[in-house]
Amino acid sequence: MNIIEVKDLKKTFISKKKYKGKEMWKHLFKKKEKIVKNAVDGITFSVEEGESLAFIGPNGAGKSTTIKMLTGILYPTSGEVRVLGFNPQKDRIKLSYRLGTVFGQKEQLWVHLSPYDNFLFFGSIYDIKKEELKKTIDELSKLFEIEDIINQPVRSLSLGQRMKCEVVASLLHKPKLLLFDEPTIGLDPIAKETLRGLIKKINKELKTTILFTSHDVGDIEEVCKRVIIVNNGKIVLDDSMRNLKYHHLNKKIVEVNLKREVEFKERDGIKLLKQNKTLMKIEVDMTVTSVNELLGLFNAEDIQDITISSTPLEEIIKTIYKGKTIDE
Repeated sequence: MNIIEVKDLKKTFISKKKYKGKEMWKHLFKKKEKIVKNAVDGITFSVEEGESLAFIGPNGAGKSTTIKMLTGILYPTSGEVRVLGFNPQKDRIKLSYRLGTVFGQKEQLWVHLSPYDNFLFFGSIYDIKKEELKKTIDELSKLFEIEDIINQPVRSLSLGQRMKCEVVASLLHKPKLLLFDEPTIGLDPIAKETLRGLIKKINKELKTTILFTSHDVGDIEEVCKRVIIVNNGKIVLDDSMRNLKYHHLNKKIVEVNLKREVEFKERDGIKLLKQNKTLMKIEVDMTVTSVNELLGLFNAEDIQDITISSTPLEEIIKTIYKGKTIDE
């Protein structure tokens, strides 16, 4: 079953050209020119129930516009979109009862109230029966380990604690789809790791479909099993995280620490990135050569230490953002 179905979705914004400085007089005599921008330019994709999908792209790529159309905030210029079987624009109220959102840069909790009072408030908005609501709050409080802070004012909580409570608030009505927008922004490494683990637990144990947007590559790599990358309003990549990290990646980074300084000569598929006396950083193109061939260029007794790693995921995504292929 597909939770999200998008076909040829397009959103066009029309604005009028503004003249500045010495050209401002043109507003008096010249008809304003219209500027047309395709924020979303005919994208098609679907999301199955239970998936954890990263929907990412550089600023201005069209991802926020797409998400706003998925939630019914914006109307598409053309194309079709179905979320949980609903048309988001026509059935926005019905959809809201089955959809949850968490924004890292926008609070939904009332800071002068405790998390518990906030949960009661949100429960009344979603028409959840009191007994059922209290049971859900108890279950989620244990799952997210917030029993000790649930009665403290939200304003007194740390950012990590608040984000836990934000996620709990979004789950009270048991949504089938949960949208995360930069949920770990500003969190320290420990709080980030904790929240990522909880999101994975939501996806696995509660069977909630996750749609995740973030500029933090660690979030994407840790939480999501599939990634869609958009740029200039179009989908430039739709693949599993495994394929993105391994099958699309043909280069290895080899760091060699030698006992003595030697002269290194590049050859096909082997590129010297950096050398600092006895320490070398080398890129090996696995489609042309192999790490074994690289090591054959050194005397075994000269090698003190060696580290082999793949190109960081962040670098791969940057390459895709720039419109290049992985192998370029």
